Amino acid sequence: MTETVRRLFGGNPRRVQAAALPWRKTPDGKRVEFLLVTSRGTGRWVLPKGWPEGAETLSMAAQREAREEAGVRGKPGEGEIGRFYYHKLDGTGVEWPCEVAVVPLEVTEERAKWPERKQRTRQWFSPAEAAAAVKEPDLGELLIRFAHNPREIAA
Repeated sequence: MTETVRRLFGGNPRRVQAAALPWRKTPDGKRVEFLLVTSRGTGRWVLPKGWPEGAETLSMAAQREAREEAGVRGKPGEGEIGRFYYHKLDGTGVEWPCEVAVVPLEVTEERAKWPERKQRTRQWFSPAEAAAAVKEPDLGELLIRFAHNPREIAA
């Protein structure tokens, strides 16, 4: 649905969030793993994501969210690898359509302590496990596609 049609019929405008896709190679270097975190509200598996703050680019926001929500730092890809969509309920029960730009982040550091460690669980998944764990089918497809050639897609 286009934004014009959405607004014509009284829908809320779509808001854009940034998500980090934390990834690493397995010790044998043959496979890729993804780090997912649990959401604070429902406990479902998600990517670290949130709203850009101030003059942040989507890449900067994704890196910040990865530090705050998952306790990881790394090397971001040169751009986003795709987008997925979901609906977010705010505190008043209003549903907001969200578009999420996914920025790959090759993890170089995983900290034992991070800001949201008491509110979230983090876990490494194989691509197939991660795709099955997330609720959004288009995100699952992005994960599988990225896993086939992460360096080429992230560049």
